[in-house]
Amino acid sequence: MKNFLRLTLAVATLMFAGLTHAQQVLRVSAIPDEAPTELQRKFKPLGSYLEQKLGMKVEFVPVTDYAASVEGLVNNKLDMVWFGGFTFVQASVRSNGKVIPLVQRAEDEEFKSVFITTDKSINRLEDLKGKTFAFGSESSTSGHLMPRYFLLAANINPDSDMKRVAFSGAHDATVAAVGGGRVDAGVLNISVWEKLLSQGKVASTLRVFHTTPGYYDYNWSVRSDMDPALRKKISDAFLALNPNDAQGKEILALQRASRFIPTRTENYASIEKAARNAGLLK
Repeated sequence: MKNFLRLTLAVATLMFAGLTHAQQVLRVSAIPDEAPTELQRKFKPLGSYLEQKLGMKVEFVPVTDYAASVEGLVNNKLDMVWFGGFTFVQASVRSNGKVIPLVQRAEDEEFKSVFITTDKSINRLEDLKGKTFAFGSESSTSGHLMPRYFLLAANINPDSDMKRVAFSGAHDATVAAVGGGRVDAGVLNISVWEKLLSQGKVASTLRVFHTTPGYYDYNWSVRSDMDPALRKKISDAFLALNPNDAQGKEILALQRASRFIPTRTENYASIEKAARNAGLLK
């Protein structure tokens, strides 16, 4: 009996050691709503900061598309993901509610999308009828779901009222498609638009002709089975970011955030409703 107890204790110790070792790396990813090089650039200072605060290695794991970010978190291949509102809802539904949104930028309480064009005949949403148009990714909140929701509310069905609808795959790609004349108009999130404007990467002929009302969008999410102590450390690290110190200022600027605030699943109920109404959530 003593030998059995010793063996059981040894196995349990080895299992615990294995779990402890596995938790030495926090695997982080983000929906690919911008170019991969830009996502890596934005994450690098944040990753270093989280390593300091958590006392563990933080690794950025790029994914090929929005669906991969959902599957990666749900299937335990990722520990934390930067989701758009719609991809968070998809992950929550896919995992039967086992994904928790931790924090969001203050800006994500009232996020917006902008409709852009170079066509002088387009000045309101109704003018998009009969035109060619580009959304971002099919799973994008600000590049597809909410713009589609607002178009339908304005009695414009993109699938029947527009000449052709394309999906660029990313916000910056939408700007390139519209600016390059491949489509008459497009829509993207206001944050990327303002960043590209500030960097001088927007052609002078491109303009915003419509801005949507605000809605909840991006957040950092984790699985519900994450160690609660680690979850709190991560949340506290984001909430502690301060624009008045050099490190915090750099990270917040790259994340296009004034600060991070707590969030909760209930904030995304309207996005889930919009997705179901649009037939985008099965």
